[in-house]
Amino acid sequence: MAVVASRRRLGSVLALAALLVLLAGPAAATGKTGQVTVFWGRNKAEGSLREACDTGTYTFVIISFLSVFGHGKTSLDLSGHPVGPIGADIKHCQSKSILVFLSIGGSGSQYSLPSAQAATDLADHLWFAYLAGRRSGVHRPFGDAELDGIDLFIDQGPPDHYDVLAARLWSYNKDFRGRTPAQLSATPRCRYPDPRLERALATGVITRINVRFYGDGYCAAYWQLEWDKWTAAYPNSGIYVGLPASEQVVGYVHPKNLYYGIVPVVQKAANYGGIMVWERYADKQTNYSSYAIQWA
Repeated sequence: MAVVASRRRLGSVLALAALLVLLAGPAAATGKTGQVTVFWGRNKAEGSLREACDTGTYTFVIISFLSVFGHGKTSLDLSGHPVGPIGADIKHCQSKSILVFLSIGGSGSQYSLPSAQAATDLADHLWFAYLAGRRSGVHRPFGDAELDGIDLFIDQGPPDHYDVLAARLWSYNKDFRGRTPAQLSATPRCRYPDPRLERALATGVITRINVRFYGDGYCAAYWQLEWDKWTAAYPNSGIYVGLPASEQVVGYVHPKNLYYGIVPVVQKAANYGGIMVWERYADKQTNYSSYAIQWA
């Protein structure tokens, strides 16, 4: 009976999410959106979060990563950045109308969701420790700063229960009017579908999808084929073109080729969202986002 009730609750949450997405319509219109996302937290030499937001070239910043979770323990890996100032930096970014998310997962091997209960527990932890929730006894690493949402960057381990995690996080939004305090994004590998995120994306509650068109020679050669698959599969989510800022990464696109070869193609999609730049440290060296923000 408990399992049936749990499934019914999950079904109710997903039905509500589907209705809200339907009412909202497509996440982005055809043409230029001016949206540029960057991942921050991968190298201490990249500078502070505040500095990244002050460049004027990002509209969305993803702090990475919460790299340990699912087995009774959670831990941030911010590449040596001191945690103390980040709360104030988050508020500073938000004051500039820049959304700030926390990404969970990454390239490490210390995370997975072994059960539906583990997924529920992680969702509750994220809500009360990083988002708009408050609960006595729960430590908030970034103080009273409230992140705008959670990104799923699931690169290792089994795919199980990320759909439960996404649905549980989204369920917190039902108590709020006029805003969505638990927004969700995902950052899958480019080959469609990404088996680790397929179930989570099927919930319909993930409104931003940053497809990583890098780190894979196949994707560098057949990016348009994969782009068409992603945009067709998730018409109510904004699909972002994920590109590396470093020439050393497979899939790097020269700014000239970005302008003449990629932008005209991706902006034809009704659910084109913008450009995602991997990552802040490399971008600081190359200033890749200065091109992206002009053409996104």
